[in-house]
Amino acid sequence: MPPSAARRRPLRALCAALVIAAQLAFPVPAAAQLPSMGDGEMTAAAERHLGDQIARELYRDTDYIDDPVLLEYVNDIWQKLLAAARTRGELTPELDERFAWTILLGRDRNINAFALPGGYLGVNLGLIAVVGSRDELATVLGHEMSHVTQRHIARMMTSQNKQLPLMLAGMILGVIAASKSRNADAGQAVMMGSQAAFMQNQLSFSRDMEREADRIGFGVMTQAGYAPQGAASMFEKLQYASRLNDNGSYPYLRSHPLTGERIADMQARFQMQPGAKTPVPLLMDHAMIAARARVLTRPGVDVLRQWVDAPSAGEFARSSPAQQAGTLYAAALSASELRDFKAARALLQQLQTRTSADPSAARLARLLSAEIELAAGAAPAAAALLNPKAKDRPEMLLAAQAAAATRNPAPMIQPLRDWVATHPRDATAWRTLSSLYGAQNDTVRAIRADAEANVATLDYPAARDRLKAAQDLIRANAKTPGATVDNFEASIIDTRARAVEALVKEQAAEMRENR
Repeated sequence: MPPSAARRRPLRALCAALVIAAQLAFPVPAAAQLPSMGDGEMTAAAERHLGDQIARELYRDTDYIDDPVLLEYVNDIWQKLLAAARTRGELTPELDERFAWTILLGRDRNINAFALPGGYLGVNLGLIAVVGSRDELATVLGHEMSHVTQRHIARMMTSQNKQLPLMLAGMILGVIAASKSRNADAGQAVMMGSQAAFMQNQLSFSRDMEREADRIGFGVMTQAGYAPQGAASMFEKLQYASRLNDNGSYPYLRSHPLTGERIADMQARFQMQPGAKTPVPLLMDHAMIAARARVLTRPGVDVLRQWVDAPSAGEFARSSPAQQAGTLYAAALSASELRDFKAARALLQQLQTRTSADPSAARLARLLSAEIELAAGAAPAAAALLNPKAKDRPEMLLAAQAAAATRNPAPMIQPLRDWVATHPRDATAWRTLSSLYGAQNDTVRAIRADAEANVATLDYPAARDRLKAAQDLIRANAKTPGATVDNFEASIIDTRARAVEALVKEQAAEMRENR
């Protein structure tokens, strides 16, 4: 091998590593990873495609949680914001149809929410735990929604795709300069300068987007009926944390920096709204939802024990009824997490007494009671607390779990089948339906429902494997004397298997392109 070639090999390897590092450091895939955009902005279809790729990984993350109670609360706000965005014309029919508009919850205690490509929205439980009202939460969700409806992600990616080759060129020149001059500091300076210029351009672009999301998000949340003082109080919390230079619990401030111009602009908007200075009172059901979010972040045994003991502290008697409800809810759920069901039931009795005059809060207390009984292995007691004909997702899923545990699945199968017919992307509902079929010894349908749950979480290879297992079982039954085969179900499974196989091939092609 010629000496010059030997010298070029490590340089080529380093340049290749730089390209890979750049792809990993910036969440904008290179051209090979995205459908071609030409010289224009990323299409809505391409953005949704990328969003699905990201969501597929988030569904597998151990921090991902589909808690029906919390998701119902957040999704109720989200749907009202979507309706307001449609009314205002911020959400176009094309984006409305093409994008997922799906909330993904994470157990992370950090106070954060983030918009993802294709209409996915990530919300940390840490954020739900600290907001003081629906209105504050609507402020954050409306802001993030506006990033999506205004195509900020697509615009950012288009800008980054144009600048990425320049940045890589600067980094490669730095490597060459270092190799020629044997001066690592000179090469490092060139590379750092290239990255700094790139990030500065993106920061300026991001500030424009933040101002736009502030303005539109504020309009959407007030259009949806949420109080402007909720936006004011949320903004004050962020501003206070920003003054403290963000101790790390507010990563939201790092991805959404509060500039002086943004602060002045939003304060002006608050002042123009009547009653913006009047604080939103803490409602009992919101205090309970925030308490649930705190407990489900898995703070550790010592913290859970502190929360179990909190209703016995002197501060409890001096707190407001809503605060007391939140404290009791956290205590009862914490006791259940610690498997101390005697204490959980005793605390729950206090909670039920405290919430009896508030229908929304009383419902949350009843659902928690059923949840605790299920955790304690007392499924009949849980079933007695629940309405099997309930149409709301949290109670329906709890009733289905109780039915499966008591080996009486029949009454809940049809309600779950009706639900997944209109909510085919509800993986938890599909898995619950699978458990009901399993309790009924209907193995083929149980396997297909499990496969549909994998489709809902975009795990197509796993779905294909489950459908293949169902086909194998059907063929085995067909050869077994006396065994029955449901030809209608077999036809459905064959159709779904072909559709999922096509999705698996598409996914495999994406992975080959990304290498």
